[in-house]
Amino acid sequence: MAESGRKPGKPNRLIREKSPYLLQHAGNPVDWYPWGEEAFRKAKGEDKPVFLSIGYATCHWCHVMAHESFEDEEVALLLNQSFVSIKVDREERPDVDQIYMSVCQALTGQGGWPLSIFMTPEGNPFFAGTYFPRTGRMGLMGFTDLLRRINALWRGDRGKILESGGEIRQALGREVQGVSPGPTLDQGVLRKGYAQFHRTFDETWGGFGGAPKFPTPHHLTFLLRWHRRSGENDSRRMVERTLEAMRRGGIFDHLGLGFHRYSVDEKWLIPHFEKMLYDQALLAMAYTEAGQALEKEEYGRTAREIFTYVLRDMTSPEGGFYSAEDADSEGREGLFYVWRPEEIQAHLGKEEGALFCRFYGVSPEGNFEDGTSVLHIPRPAETFAAAERMHPQELEGILRRGRERLFPIREKRIHPLKDDKILTSWNGLMIAALAKGFQAFQDPALSDAACRAADFILERLRTPQGRLYRRYREGEAAIAGFLEDYAFLVWGLIELYEATFRVRYLEEALRLNQVMIEFFGDEEKGGFYFSGRDNEALIARSKELYDGATPSGNSVAALNLLRQHPWPSPSF
Repeated sequence: MAESGRKPGKPNRLIREKSPYLLQHAGNPVDWYPWGEEAFRKAKGEDKPVFLSIGYATCHWCHVMAHESFEDEEVALLLNQSFVSIKVDREERPDVDQIYMSVCQALTGQGGWPLSIFMTPEGNPFFAGTYFPRTGRMGLMGFTDLLRRINALWRGDRGKILESGGEIRQALGREVQGVSPGPTLDQGVLRKGYAQFHRTFDETWGGFGGAPKFPTPHHLTFLLRWHRRSGENDSRRMVERTLEAMRRGGIFDHLGLGFHRYSVDEKWLIPHFEKMLYDQALLAMAYTEAGQALEKEEYGRTAREIFTYVLRDMTSPEGGFYSAEDADSEGREGLFYVWRPEEIQAHLGKEEGALFCRFYGVSPEGNFEDGTSVLHIPRPAETFAAAERMHPQELEGILRRGRERLFPIREKRIHPLKDDKILTSWNGLMIAALAKGFQAFQDPALSDAACRAADFILERLRTPQGRLYRRYREGEAAIAGFLEDYAFLVWGLIELYEATFRVRYLEEALRLNQVMIEFFGDEEKGGFYFSGRDNEALIARSKELYDGATPSGNSVAALNLLRQHPWPSPSF
């Protein structure tokens, strides 16, 4: 590796970072740089293109590409000789991820992580993709072949690359400039939203669209409100079918509680096993509100189960909430969570173990890899009890004992990585969820946890000038906050004030809202930019309008403004 300028076995520059994702790559033979001026200065000085790789600590396919390519000496040699390589944690730098992901989606029609971008030393992207195997297979170009081709183009036909990069940069600028105010919101807009959900609703399994299937709980809370506003019972049916199917599916962790990120199938059966804090927050809100609006105790029980998981496993000693848990352990996806019948019967006894397996769908052939099974509930408890000629309370007693015995057994397994960085935005969502939970269930543990988290964020992730930081880990707060950090935290503080009537939280919400308006607002066309005036300037300044895995910063900011500055009631 003498040609690369790195000594074998020596950590690269990422060893000085705090991000668990970047630290995962600190031992790679690739000469990684964190995002910053040093990397781009090197690229300009050595006349090399930049390879930008974006992912996150609990991303399964990021792990796969890392093991196949970034830990490989030959791949590292190609990268180190001909490129300047940059690693970015998308959760720390959502601004960088958002811009270059939009490039990937525009060029390829799809996106995802790991995100792979090739760009000029000026930051202009000219080629984009996601996961590449080390060598070509199943129609995918091999990463080593790609590196050689791009290097040849850079050396032999650079004019085409520079022209492409310039055009993409101009297109990004036009996209942001083209954002303009839409029509006035009225009941017709709400009805159109309901109709779109109705068209994509899965009548068999609940949820929207096909596989892979994501929870999108903010869609469900919209439908709940449409049901209450319009009296339309079909929206209620969609909500109930989805909430019940998710709770019975393998996307829910029936032993440790909480929800996995999404289901790889349309049935909610086999999850992508990572657990994200934002999913816990938004799903807890959806189940809490469904329990209140539809007066069904089982929805509230699921919300309390989510809170149990978060307070037990995702809460730091300082009061903030951790970001995520990985899908993989011991190099295999889902290994921590799956079971075989003989394991369960060894711990629960033959009779009760067999009953537990029948109820939770654990079979000799398995429903996952290598004959293992993901726990799920194929039939409702009442139907199962009737088939087994048991009283429902007797069944629940056996199942509860089984879960209580198996959980500590599972705890002895090697755990997936916990991404223990604390993000202001996701903590804001969890504070809002806990505050709503307290209002519904009157459990002081929920309001206490929300207050501790809010106090921690306000004390440790705020500058003396009153602006927010994005991330905290191991005593360090860093990275100027983005729109969602302000909007989501303000949302949490408003909910917390309504739960506790502590005026301080409302005052802080008003103060942060004013900072958000000043630093992120677009005075000409309205709305808010994702990056503020004190964030790093990138090749474009974007506006996030689409509600994806979480609501957009603009969506939440608009609701916050309405709640803090109420107008007369609308005529519709």
